[in-house]
Amino acid sequence: MLKKFITLCILVVIVAGAGVFYALNQVEAYVKQPLNVAEPTLVTIKSGTSFNALLHRFESNGWLESNEFSRLLRRIHPELTQLKAGTFEITPDHTLQQALLNLVNGQQVQFSITFVEGSTFKEWRALLNNAPHLKHVSQEMTEAEIAQALQLDKQKLEGLLLAETYHYTVGMTDLDIMKRASHQLNQVLNRYWDQRQEGLPLKDAYQALTLASIIEKETALATERPIVASVFVNRLKIGMRLQTDPTVIYGMGDKYQGNIRKRDLQTPTPYNTYTMYGLTPTPIAMVGEAAIAAAVNPDQTKYLYFVASGHGGHVFTKNLRDHNRAVQQYLKKLRARN
Repeated sequence: MLKKFITLCILVVIVAGAGVFYALNQVEAYVKQPLNVAEPTLVTIKSGTSFNALLHRFESNGWLESNEFSRLLRRIHPELTQLKAGTFEITPDHTLQQALLNLVNGQQVQFSITFVEGSTFKEWRALLNNAPHLKHVSQEMTEAEIAQALQLDKQKLEGLLLAETYHYTVGMTDLDIMKRASHQLNQVLNRYWDQRQEGLPLKDAYQALTLASIIEKETALATERPIVASVFVNRLKIGMRLQTDPTVIYGMGDKYQGNIRKRDLQTPTPYNTYTMYGLTPTPIAMVGEAAIAAAVNPDQTKYLYFVASGHGGHVFTKNLRDHNRAVQQYLKKLRARN
């Protein structure tokens, strides 16, 4: 009798063990199944969303095959249940386990927006207004109102935001991007201003930023920025007009249609450096770090002029005679192409 009882107990243990083993296998098969999504898909988890509600949502969307043992997932894999609120991306190569780990670790999907050196605040606003998954809270605000929101004591934001790539997550605002760009600009500008070359004809860091913006618009070549900076610094030191076309274009605003005429060069505006002395009252574009570096640490040269070489760069000269020759060479190359 005892032997039969012991045999029965052993059978019960074996059956129970087999049942547990089967259940564990079913749970592992459930959590390791690939998600049925055809392309990267965004999933937003609101604060307070329960684990079971999330699984039901995945199953209802057809991303996941239901399994009667899924209720055991919470006990077997408790590390997958502490969901973070936010917007996440699931991809066709994700298993349920991988997707849940991203949600638990708070690895929200990131987007990026790039502002190129030499772009204007007007162009920034257009890019921000069209940026996906970004809250557009500044569309109805004036430039002065945006500056106030950014806690800047300027009416114009030109030059006050650092041109580079910024990453953001769903729910961030366009003002958040601009605040970060403003903070980055201040950090970079102050660092370079503190390490500036001695004897510069610049009153403060804002003037250095203004000069950097003119450099930015004059050349896209990294090797040329310090040389272009030297030309403008040399001119400022001797009280010579900067005479740079980008300032004329900026001063013309919407009147600029792609060409500068002689009368445009002769028409005074607050930004026309052909008719005014010194720097423009504000920067004329957003800048990158390299242009700021060039503005406060220009090359030591005696150049006072430069003109396009016709090969993507510029020809730098020390006097008007040589400059005129360089201009004639450039015009000759243009005629040859036509």
